[in-house]
Amino acid sequence: MDPTFVSPRAIESEPAGPLSPYIESYAALIRSQGYHPKTIRLQIRLIGRLDRWLRRSDRTLRGLNESVIEQFFGHGLKRRWSHLSHPATLRRLLTLLRGIGAIPKAEEAKPGPAQSVVDDYRRHLLSQQALSEETVRSYGRCITEFLSDRFGTGPVKLHQLRASDITEYVQRKATGSGQSMANILVCGLRSFFRYLRYSGQVDTELAMVVPKVARWSLSGLPKHLPAAEVQRVLDRCDRKTGLGQRNYAILLLLARLGLRGGEVSRLNLEDLDWRNAQITVRGKGRRWARLPLPEDVGRAIAQYLRSGRPRCSCRSVFIRDHAPHIGFQRGHALAYIVKTALAAAGVKSARKGSHLLRHSLATAMLRNGASLDEIGRLLRHKSPSTTAIYAKVDIGALRPLAMRWPGGVR
Repeated sequence: MDPTFVSPRAIESEPAGPLSPYIESYAALIRSQGYHPKTIRLQIRLIGRLDRWLRRSDRTLRGLNESVIEQFFGHGLKRRWSHLSHPATLRRLLTLLRGIGAIPKAEEAKPGPAQSVVDDYRRHLLSQQALSEETVRSYGRCITEFLSDRFGTGPVKLHQLRASDITEYVQRKATGSGQSMANILVCGLRSFFRYLRYSGQVDTELAMVVPKVARWSLSGLPKHLPAAEVQRVLDRCDRKTGLGQRNYAILLLLARLGLRGGEVSRLNLEDLDWRNAQITVRGKGRRWARLPLPEDVGRAIAQYLRSGRPRCSCRSVFIRDHAPHIGFQRGHALAYIVKTALAAAGVKSARKGSHLLRHSLATAMLRNGASLDEIGRLLRHKSPSTTAIYAKVDIGALRPLAMRWPGGVR
């Protein structure tokens, strides 16, 4: 018998309410997402409770929405059921019912003046500028905060914006922020003000007055690990478990091909060309690239796909270890995997994100005689100036170029 089968006893009695025809569809959904049979039974029992409560209170299925769910949590559950009343279960149920047309779609709140402006700006970025969704989200968040700070909840009067408003806001927000966040802020504001000028909503070139963030080209050194420490991180992965096989394959992609965390997250099964030993990478700016698949990387991915990857319908190569079994939604998960692997190997580093292995690869290639052009092609840098920072890593080769300090060394 299927261990995820939900018997009538599991839901205390056969439901007789309006949800009854859809309970098995919900069970099939969460079964496909990899939930444990016990968790499936508990969720079905909760939905059975909701079903009978709807029947007793003479509510129809078409009237089911978030407001009704809140009433159910407040009045329809006994105290002993409180540990099962997590909203995620019933949010998932509402999504399923709306997807098949059993209940009306959620009513969208009428956007306020600021939200309408930001929504139009986002559509412009997606349709006209072809920016990635992640960049659009970042810019949209910056502009929402700026308009809220300047106009509050009142009308958005764009023609009242002045240079002093922008300068004061950037100086205040950038203080205490990291360089990366400050750069996103000023880039987002410049993009927004160019859009306003382009669309005729303002008559002034406000993008010109956005302050610049101090950033000296090639001023720092890329954080990296010696090749021996990278190998130690890889060797400490427990490849006897599915989780360890997944993390080992991810770390190899970062360390051998220098992929970015987001690029690993976006890998789909159809991106693996086993016949030609190639992998298709969807990089920044919607650029695609085909890279050779090294033997050890391909072997690690194949082992994970054969014995470590959960069975699911998701097309992502790498799947979450816990239900729901879907791909990684953000690159932060990859940063956590790297951080955990560093700790397990006892490797200390000032930087612990997925870019650490990318920088380590480039540094090792340079020290092994690779040219900056070869490194730039592998890392898929858009500009040679991006790769130039690795020239500073070889301190020994640069020392003869340094000018003698007047007065001698002290």
